[in-house]
Amino acid sequence: MSLLAVDGVTVLRGGRAIVEDASANFERGAFVAVIGANGAGKSTLLSVLAGLLRPDQGEARLDDRPMADFDRRALARRRAYLPQNPRCEWPLPVERLVGLGLTASLPAFGDFSPAMRARIDRAIHDCDLDSHRLQPATTLSGGELARAMLARALVSDPEVLIADEPMAGLDPRHALDTMQRLRTLARSGVLVIAAVHDLTLAARYCSHILALRQGRIAAHGPMAQTLTSGLMRDIFEVEAMVQGQGDAARVDFTASPQG
Repeated sequence: MSLLAVDGVTVLRGGRAIVEDASANFERGAFVAVIGANGAGKSTLLSVLAGLLRPDQGEARLDDRPMADFDRRALARRRAYLPQNPRCEWPLPVERLVGLGLTASLPAFGDFSPAMRARIDRAIHDCDLDSHRLQPATTLSGGELARAMLARALVSDPEVLIADEPMAGLDPRHALDTMQRLRTLARSGVLVIAAVHDLTLAARYCSHILALRQGRIAAHGPMAQTLTSGLMRDIFEVEAMVQGQGDAARVDFTASPQG
């Protein structure tokens, strides 16, 4: 049985299908890169998978149970969601921002338990935020805030992590660190599904790919068999070379089909 699935999902906006008849199954331990051109429906599909958006048709399921049947607190204990372009409006210290990822497990009264504090410390350290832990989150750079939000998503040790462009705003070192961390998380048994624009990083670190074209799933499968030059031409309308596999993989865009 798949950990997470969508079955016949369609999302409409103004009478237009943003996601159309999407069906896919996702297993524990997979690191799935969701790819597609701008406006292909990636963020909308991720919102459905995270249980944040109820589709107009079809359904998302977690452990074969409709996502709509979960109350928000129960769902938050099992899956974490990292939004695109995260924001923080309050000058919370970074350690408190990260601790918000444990909200669903907090008692009605009292502060973090020693075990929770240990989780917060680990997430801060793993995301290279030790020197920022007492800094107001509103004063962080875009890349620093992205890492703080990733730490907030990871601190709860979720079974499922849904991330919408987790490398946005990161410098090369921290982009690589993030992909390595997500791959390690998946290898520990967590299902990781992330929208990824850098296809070379996707090819090197992700185990599976799901490609969207105009709201429909164009391809879904293991990275090595599914990421091809033909797929790049189909969904991005450019010529591309896909070379190597694993850590040696590389995707080079060469020209438009007419070029």
